[in-house]
Amino acid sequence: MWSGRILSGLVTLFLLFDGAIKLIPLDVVTQTMDQMGYGSSDGMARALGLLTLLCTALYALPATSLLGAILLTGYLGGAIASHVRIGSPLFSHVLFGLYLGLMVWGGLWLRDRRLRALLPLR
Repeated sequence: MWSGRILSGLVTLFLLFDGAIKLIPLDVVTQTMDQMGYGSSDGMARALGLLTLLCTALYALPATSLLGAILLTGYLGGAIASHVRIGSPLFSHVLFGLYLGLMVWGGLWLRDRRLRALLPLR
């Protein structure tokens, strides 16, 4: 239980930071978005920041954590697809979304008895 809370807490803190820097938006955010082919739009960065914070909040709340995990999976899948499209390095950029997604689901699995019953390790 505590391992799941710690893992989920680390993921939540990272995603809160990620969403917050997109709300400002910092130059590094808009430059990275431009390099990825999305343009350097402050509005787009803020929208992605809000989306990140909303999905993270849903994940952090026990009553909506499953919905949050599903939405974060989709969000991270889009990040993976974006990195594949521009030819980013595999292990450091492309698979980072996979690593984070595994932490999202691993943390939820460890802290939620219902999810462990639904997806038991055999």
